[in-house]
Amino acid sequence: MDLKFQWDDDKATLNLKNHQVSFDEARTIFDDPGAAIFYDEDHSIEENREVIVGHSARRRLLLVFFTQVAEDTIRIISARKATRTEQIDYEENANSQIPYRERNARRVSL
Repeated sequence: MDLKFQWDDDKATLNLKNHQVSFDEARTIFDDPGAAIFYDEDHSIEENREVIVGHSARRRLLLVFFTQVAEDTIRIISARKATRTEQIDYEENANSQIPYRERNARRVSL
């Protein structure tokens, strides 16, 4: 099953201006077999939000905040480049992370 993506166009424009990351690039992170996903507890008051950390098609390490609105549909909320501290943490823990595809195999078929 192919994932579908949706987002607010105004939010996407603002995200590109503020973070220099387009949502078109952000969605490519879901193709990274080494990407890791985490529950975003701080921002999950009205809906369950998650963050995926991995490399985009442009080989930039990104954090993409999203919610899953259907079994095959992801709504991107925001995306940004990883900070230097986040890059170091990601690299140090890369071998111990459960890849996005494996962790969500029952929830989302990629």
